[in-house]
Amino acid sequence: MHDVKVIGAGLAGCEAAWQIANRGIKVKLYEMKPDKKSPAHVSNLFAELVCSNSLRSNRLENAVGLLKEEMRRLKSLIIKAADITQVPAGGALAVDREKFSEFISDKIKNHPNIEVVCDEVKELPSPPAIIATGPLTSDALIDSITNMHGVSGLSFYDAASPIVSKSSLDMEHVFRASRYGRGDDYLNCPMDKDTYYHFVDELINAKTVPVKGFEDSKVFEACMPVESMAKRGVQTLAFGPLKPKGLIDPKTGKMPFAVLQLRQDDAGASLYNLVGFQTRLTFPEQRRVFGIIPALKNAEYLRYGVMHRNTFLNSPSFLNEFYEVIFTPKLYFAGQITGVEGYVESAASGLTVGLYMSKQLKGEERTAFTSNTAIGALGKYISRANSNFQPMNINFGIMDSLDKKIRGKQEKNLAISNRALKTIDYIIKSNYGGIYN
Repeated sequence: MHDVKVIGAGLAGCEAAWQIANRGIKVKLYEMKPDKKSPAHVSNLFAELVCSNSLRSNRLENAVGLLKEEMRRLKSLIIKAADITQVPAGGALAVDREKFSEFISDKIKNHPNIEVVCDEVKELPSPPAIIATGPLTSDALIDSITNMHGVSGLSFYDAASPIVSKSSLDMEHVFRASRYGRGDDYLNCPMDKDTYYHFVDELINAKTVPVKGFEDSKVFEACMPVESMAKRGVQTLAFGPLKPKGLIDPKTGKMPFAVLQLRQDDAGASLYNLVGFQTRLTFPEQRRVFGIIPALKNAEYLRYGVMHRNTFLNSPSFLNEFYEVIFTPKLYFAGQITGVEGYVESAASGLTVGLYMSKQLKGEERTAFTSNTAIGALGKYISRANSNFQPMNINFGIMDSLDKKIRGKQEKNLAISNRALKTIDYIIKSNYGGIYN
């Protein structure tokens, strides 16, 4: 049996390599770091979280919460790492990003069936192979991929939020709370009406970093820069990342006009990221404009917000629901390059590809996860014909609907999740009895 080549040691690549190696198949995992890094990467570790440190909701009433639970039951390395290195974040699963990547890197490097090759892959490898090079795939490899018949590359722009030190915040203008009284995991930075309008006015007129070929229409909606949102209308931020709903300032006993939330970014609670504040403002402008928010007047920025290009492929034109190239057996793609959007979704695609590849190499029948499950719905989404294919987070809308009507949204979502988990349990029992950590 040939070694499987996995290109890219991000979330999808590490998850795919782990699943395959755990089934007794040798893997060569190629990673260009530390010799070469993309513009968005900082660390030499595998599975680096380049934007937020949050893997989003843990609740089964939320589709991404369901996806994570499916992955737990399928023994996901990424979700195990997140559970072990989590930091307080209310109902969300947020992690200490350094410890998270360290845990995964250690597991991968010490697996007896995984050989790590530190080298940049510039040409499409021969099967069996998995391309999991992420949204910042090099131009050389993209050219090699798009030279395949029927494959086209697309792109959009993505942005990351700043990180500040807790010790530099003006705590006189900060209160601890999660929305609707669900704990106190967030630092909340309130603004009154005048401060908010002043902030928005300065924000929309601030200097930004020019991006070659940048078009607002190519910004992924979930990661839109805060200044782009502000230009949509003066109240947009007050109903978006600065919404005060569910928060009461203990000083006034009232809901503030607007609130910036800060989420813990490390286990020591010394670093906090600005929630929903992805930006492409210049670094001096980030200090000046964000400093209008009273709590951030003298904030120390340990990472500034940055913007970078994300590349994804027109997957429905050449991938099947197994994430396999329809005209090249045993050549798979996984992660954000396929058009799944988000940390969890990327890891989920790597997990499924790892399972499918293992089955195929052992001569066993592959059974695709159904759209009753979140993990299966992602595979269906990236392989369905779509004239305007765009990156997609997991959501209940791309899953199979229920046979019966349920009125309440939360109750309906929970029913979909319960059905999905029953399906996952059945699939594990009937098809993947050998799953283990």
